[in-house]
Amino acid sequence: MAGSRKGKWVKRSEGEWGALLSRFARSGLGVEAFCRRESISAASFYRWRGLLGEGCLGGDVVHHPPAPAFVDLGTLNSLSSSRPRLDLKLDLGDGLILHLVRS
Repeated sequence: MAGSRKGKWVKRSEGEWGALLSRFARSGLGVEAFCRRESISAASFYRWRGLLGEGCLGGDVVHHPPAPAFVDLGTLNSLSSSRPRLDLKLDLGDGLILHLVRS
C-alpha cells in the first residue's frame, strides 16, 4: 500500500505495485532483501502480490474475472418422461454437499 522514502510514506498505485512485483520477479532476491532494497514492508509486498497475482510482468496487472454467483441449470421438475435422469452433487466445502436428483 505504501512505502517509505526518506521517512515519508509514499502511496503507490496498482500499476506501480505491478511494476514493483515485476522487478522482484527479475531481481533474483528473496522477499526480505528485495523489500529492504525498495524500502517497502514485507506485509505490503505480500498483500499486493496476493491482490495482483504473481503473474504481473512489465507492470501489467492481471485481473481474474469473478466466478459467476449463479448458474442456471433450468427446471428440475419431471413433467416429461423423455428427460434423462439427473443426479447432481455439489461439494460446497467444509463437509457440506448439495445433492439434487431428478428421476
